Amino acid sequence: MTPEGLRQAEATARRIEASWTPAALYASPLSRCRATAEAIGRPFGLTPTPLPGLMDIDYGEWQGLTPNEVRCKWPDPLDTWYRAPHWAAIPGGESLQDVLTRAVSALRDAVGQHPRETVVLVGHDSVNRVILLHALDLPLSHYRRLGQDPCAINEIDFSAGEFTVRSVNGTWHLNERR
Repeated sequence: MTPEGLRQAEATARRIEASWTPAALYASPLSRCRATAEAIGRPFGLTPTPLPGLMDIDYGEWQGLTPNEVRCKWPDPLDTWYRAPHWAAIPGGESLQDVLTRAVSALRDAVGQHPRETVVLVGHDSVNRVILLHALDLPLSHYRRLGQDPCAINEIDFSAGEFTVRSVNGTWHLNERR
C-alpha cells in the first residue's frame, strides 16, 4: 500500500474506534483490504478473518490491464462494462451477478455468526457496491450510481431480517490530519 493508503487506513481505524466496538472483523484476503483491516482491528485487539466472498471482482483476462489496453482487444465488452455493467461478461472473469452471489453469501455468514453485534467488513469497490444494492433492494443496473472511494465507510444495520442503510461512502474522516 502507498503511504497515502496507509494514512487513509489509519484514519478509518480512528473513525471506527471512536464510533463502534466491533465484535468481529472480516476482510478480503487481498493485501489492500487486509492491511486496512489490520489497522482497524489493532485498537480492539481483533485480527481480521479472511473472507474470500469479499474479494474483488475477478477481472479475468482484463486483470492488470489499463482501460485503454482492454479497449484495444475487447472494445464491445468494455463498452458494456461502462454502459450496462449488469450485462457485462468479462472474458475469463466474473459478472456482477457472480459477485453478488458470493458477497451476499459472505455477508449472510458474517452477520449470522454475530447476531445483534457490530461487525466490520473490509471489501473492495465492486463488492461494496453490490452489497449496498442488495441492502437497498436495488438492481445491479444501479451499480454505477453508488460511489465507493478508498477507505469509505458504509453503515448498514441488519435486524429482524431487514436492512437499513445508515450511510454510504462516508469519507469525511479521511480529511483529518494527525
